Amino acid sequence: MRLQDLIDEASALPVDERALVLESLLKSLNPIEAGIDEKWADVAQSRLEELESGKVNPVPGDDVFRKIRSRMNK
Repeated sequence: MRLQDLIDEASALPVDERALVLESLLKSLNPIEAGIDEKWADVAQSRLEELESGKVNPVPGDDVFRKIRSRMNK
């Protein structure tokens, strides 16, 4: 089967089935790492502890986005 035939066939599928095909292909490009949720929970806990201890100071989201926009407009 030619690649274009495969693309045409997939494009003809109903939207929900195309979404499943797409999700499957994306997962094959970037496989889910075992334990990733646990690792992110550890990072979140560590960051929370830093905030609560005063080791780091929070920055309001509006300030962060304002700085990003400023840098992008230069």
